[in-house]
Amino acid sequence: MNPDILSQLAPGGVLRAAINLSNFLLVTGRGPAGEPQGVSPDMAAFIAGRLGVPVQYVPYPRPGALADDVGTGAWDIGLIGAEPQRAERIAFTDAYCEIEATYLVPPHSPITRLEEVDQPGHRIAVTARAAYDLWLERNIRHAQLLHSDSIPGAFELFRDQKLEVLAGLRPRLIEDAAALPGARILEGRFTAVQQAIGTARANTAGAAFLQACVEEAKASGLVAALIGKHRVKGLSVAG
Repeated sequence: MNPDILSQLAPGGVLRAAINLSNFLLVTGRGPAGEPQGVSPDMAAFIAGRLGVPVQYVPYPRPGALADDVGTGAWDIGLIGAEPQRAERIAFTDAYCEIEATYLVPPHSPITRLEEVDQPGHRIAVTARAAYDLWLERNIRHAQLLHSDSIPGAFELFRDQKLEVLAGLRPRLIEDAAALPGARILEGRFTAVQQAIGTARANTAGAAFLQACVEEAKASGLVAALIGKHRVKGLSVAG
């Protein structure tokens, strides 16, 4: 193993992998010691195996806090949605999987198409600093974004304040629609969250190694096998 790669990704002899616990598709359970289980932790373990070191999970309740800690020494790699704002400080691999993000509208809503959402007077509930929220922050011009600290909180905000739109990941919106009879999920997607693996931008050798690992994991069928292993619906291997 190239010593530069090891010094950048496992300086203490252990790969510290930051895991976003709020992504319910990528973290689907807990192990005997409370460690996260799912596609994301398994990808981190795969990379640790390629490095020849143990993996240590560094859990974060929300993705924004994970991204904030890049370069602080809190973690060596972060498994998180790749977004331009985050990429200013994080060197991302290509995505290994992706998740559709779309909109839910309440019963009797006149909104029928994605293109009708961004209009004056429309209020969109969204989870703060999620990858799809960062997309909305860049692209919404006329509607108002109202933020919650959590995915359940965004639904409660949408429901309780009778907002016009709820933005979210399609698998979660299916659950939310079931809890609000008559609510509809709009066809299509406004973006697809690209789940990738990142490290500090200074880690150039480490970033190239991570990219090679992701390419191998997709080409070998590992990512597809992990999605099947954890029985995740709504998650697909990125192209």
